[in-house]
Amino acid sequence: MKHISTTLAYGRGIPMIYTSLKRRLQAGALAAALTAGALLAAPGTAAAEAAPGRQPAAASAQTAAGLLPAGSADRSAAAQAAQARLDALFPPVGSALVAAGGGEWNEAAADLATFAGLWGEAKTQADSAHAGLAGEVDAALEAASSALAAGGGPAARQALSTLAGAVDAYASAAAAPGGEETAAAGPKAAAGLLPAAGQARDAARAADWDAAEAAYRSLVDGWAPVERAVRQDNAAVYGQLETKMSLLRIALQAEPVRAEAALAEAEALRGLLESYSKGLKPSAAETEVSRAAAASIEGLIGHLDQAITDAEAGRAAEAAASVERFIADWPSVEGRVQISSPSAYTRLENESAEAAGYLLSDPPKLDRALATMKTMRDELTPLSGEARYTFWDAALVLLREGLEAILVLAAMLAFARRSGRPRAARWVWSGAAAGLAASLALASGLTLLVASAAAGGAREAIEGYVGLAAVVMMLAVGRWLHGKSGTAAWNRYVGSRMEGALAGGSLWTVFGVTLLAVLREGAETAIFYAGMAPSMDLSQMLLGIVLALALLGAAGYAILALSARLPIGAFFRTAALLIYYLVFRFLGESIHALQVAGHAPAHVSDSLPVVGWLGLYPTWETAIPQAALLLLLFGESLLRRRAERARRTAADASQARSLDPGA
Repeated sequence: MKHISTTLAYGRGIPMIYTSLKRRLQAGALAAALTAGALLAAPGTAAAEAAPGRQPAAASAQTAAGLLPAGSADRSAAAQAAQARLDALFPPVGSALVAAGGGEWNEAAADLATFAGLWGEAKTQADSAHAGLAGEVDAALEAASSALAAGGGPAARQALSTLAGAVDAYASAAAAPGGEETAAAGPKAAAGLLPAAGQARDAARAADWDAAEAAYRSLVDGWAPVERAVRQDNAAVYGQLETKMSLLRIALQAEPVRAEAALAEAEALRGLLESYSKGLKPSAAETEVSRAAAASIEGLIGHLDQAITDAEAGRAAEAAASVERFIADWPSVEGRVQISSPSAYTRLENESAEAAGYLLSDPPKLDRALATMKTMRDELTPLSGEARYTFWDAALVLLREGLEAILVLAAMLAFARRSGRPRAARWVWSGAAAGLAASLALASGLTLLVASAAAGGAREAIEGYVGLAAVVMMLAVGRWLHGKSGTAAWNRYVGSRMEGALAGGSLWTVFGVTLLAVLREGAETAIFYAGMAPSMDLSQMLLGIVLALALLGAAGYAILALSARLPIGAFFRTAALLIYYLVFRFLGESIHALQVAGHAPAHVSDSLPVVGWLGLYPTWETAIPQAALLLLLFGESLLRRRAERARRTAADASQARSLDPGA
């Protein structure tokens, strides 16, 4: 029992474990459960040493205390075994936190190794519905292992706390009836933080900074298990809460404490939690600020560069302002950092608050602040180079789709003229205009849908799902283009469509055929741009559109007015190659966006490259589908070439027979 006080003082993840255990209590078993939890967490006790890893003693202690869910005795053996695997995850994490609180880093590492073995077994039996939560445990475990391997310290304590929260979230979801996650919705989860936030505010009003620091620690302990629910419900609120908690920590850690700032941040934090827990949404201005803060890693590095420049010149206040801008932008970027490097993510969260605290101390600790900020910059720099589309990408997409629409229009006008029905040409033009208008309406609606969904907290998720839709569409379009890459094939395709329309005798049919042909190109363009927009500056997209429209205007005049001929085969082959490049890139970036949003697992590997312009990221979940795509495209190419050779051989044989009747 000697470690219980240490647990409460230093083990920031232990309250999460107590919370998880208490959810399993039967009525009237609270005291017994907390006693069992303390025994399980305390190294050196009989319960802890009953067997290697303490797991058997842990499971029996939990059963004796009534910690297993009601009715577990009636479950199947498989269900009981699954529950036992979940329950066995908590003791080694709690023990590692206790050891870390006492500075016993070797013991913490041993406990973490025990957990890793148990987690490997539990994960193999996991439901695929919980893959996202399992990925979070994997990332947190990697970060904790790296921090302990580096010698421990505050970063290791924070990493272990994060791991405890991830384990709690996973176990809660896996233990839910029917396998569905029962974590509280964002507002309900935020309501549970109100008491700690109120204590921090009251302590700041009374200038009781020890009590304020204790309340802040309780607030952080409660935040870790619920932040995922808040982020998924409303990203704007999540970002504001993260920022206000960081600024409160900075004010409390400054030497001396920045009393006015601490009180202001504590009151603002409590007010935001109260409003959000009551279901109130951020104001339009706050939402716009959050949306505008869809910052990049390069932007964070820019804040650090400015802060370092100011600190080297002795301008501590200006440097602190730059660090606070870093902290405000961090929630928009942290998911990408966490996927790319879980260990860097954990360190950066701590270092940003430390740097601001050094700068705001009286007198400022410039040397320490500079060292910390330079370390942060070094950690972020390898993660920069995020995937960004340029105006050339935007121009090529519209140019390809636009040229295809012009070719369709030219072919239909030619058939209309040859049909001897001059009025048909007017209906072709009318159908094209209607198709263009419908395409613009579709693009506007899709843009508004994506924007409203992103403002509601699902920016990365929407980006990922829209991108995957674009991948499916582009694959279908690419295969269609290959089938039309010959002039004869293209003429047969257009001819069959127009001949059918004109044979029907209805000019409305001509109008409808043209409208649908143009609308198809417009719909493809809208989907492509929706997938590109989150990773592209608006100015770049507009520049690309203007450039493409200028080129399309010249091409359209040459084809429609001057009857110029384009090399259709070369055009379609080039267009197909462009599409396959976009498919490969969209696939990687879309899965990456879903990982950032927590909708897909992420297993990071140092052996995988990071190439932004190709959509390559260091996770197996992105690399394997991209490799499979390359194999699919290569296989299709081989089959297509074989079919073409067979067709040519048959044609040559037929021609030879026609030239030699006696053969």
